[in-house]
Amino acid sequence: MRPRTKPELFPAQCAGIESAEMKKAAISLYVVVTIALMVWGFYQAMYVAPSDAMQGEISRIIYYHVPNASVAFVFFAVNLIGSIGFLAARRNNPDRAQLFDAWALSGAEVGLIFCTVVLTTGPLWGRRAWGIWWTWDPRLTTTLVLWLIYVSYLLLRRFAAGTQMQTLAAVLGIFGALDVPIVYMSNRWWRTQHPAPVFGGAPGSGMAASMLHPFLWNMLAWFCWGVLVLGLRYRVERKHQENAAEEAREALESRA
Repeated sequence: MRPRTKPELFPAQCAGIESAEMKKAAISLYVVVTIALMVWGFYQAMYVAPSDAMQGEISRIIYYHVPNASVAFVFFAVNLIGSIGFLAARRNNPDRAQLFDAWALSGAEVGLIFCTVVLTTGPLWGRRAWGIWWTWDPRLTTTLVLWLIYVSYLLLRRFAAGTQMQTLAAVLGIFGALDVPIVYMSNRWWRTQHPAPVFGGAPGSGMAASMLHPFLWNMLAWFCWGVLVLGLRYRVERKHQENAAEEAREALESRA
């Protein structure tokens, strides 16, 4: 009997295996760093940062409320870019259009999650600071409208059928992105019950260094976490698109 030998691999196959292993290692390292940043950010917010002299311990919610709002805006921008890219490429380059569409859907879903955290932490702070859970303040109202637009976007993606669904969703995504600068500028344009801008606001605005450093750590941690979730969601959507395209090809071949 001849001993069984391992099959020889071509250089291209070896390079592909090495590339996949390096990619897996890089993702694993990123996950570890992100989790470490989340833990460090929590420690900074809860144990290192001092409580606000006026608000007390409830002020610590800013280390979660503002970073989640900022990250939500970033991922709604991802949805905007993906929506515009899909509309621009859908006729001339359908494959590229599907790539843009995957980014658009992923950005909307992840952005909506972060926006939901904003609409949860805000009333928690307001109940303690204002004595009420909600008020129809311009900042709160425009944020709620933003949340409802992207809920509508995802409902359209989930329940609408037909070839025009992605096009209609892209148009809705672009429309929703128009509300982002309105939300951001609302407490500058109008007199609101919402606190004035901490950064870039009136003279004297800003944050003490003892609070700023924990704040920035949490900004970085939540951004890295969001990028991780966004990347995972994008991979799932691309796999779903590939499966749908394969099913469509098999259906056409069975009819031929």
